[in-house]
Amino acid sequence: MYDLQIAATRIKQLCVKHNISINKMLTESGAGARTYHNIMAGSHPSTDKASKIADYFNVSVDYLLGRTNNPDINK
Repeated sequence: MYDLQIAATRIKQLCVKHNISINKMLTESGAGARTYHNIMAGSHPSTDKASKIADYFNVSVDYLLGRTNNPDINK
């Protein structure tokens, strides 16, 4: 499993790094407007939503969810 707090922190950090609001990222990525709020409330994101956010930032889902500290996608 993974820590939702790490996921929320990483999403916020990536938004700051890319100078984009969380709401704009959620809309542009197609993850859904309430996804971040739901994570903060303790709900695990679906694989589809986590993948959309990770793809948006070009990082691995494992990084986004705190399962690794390496943001690179294994190719």
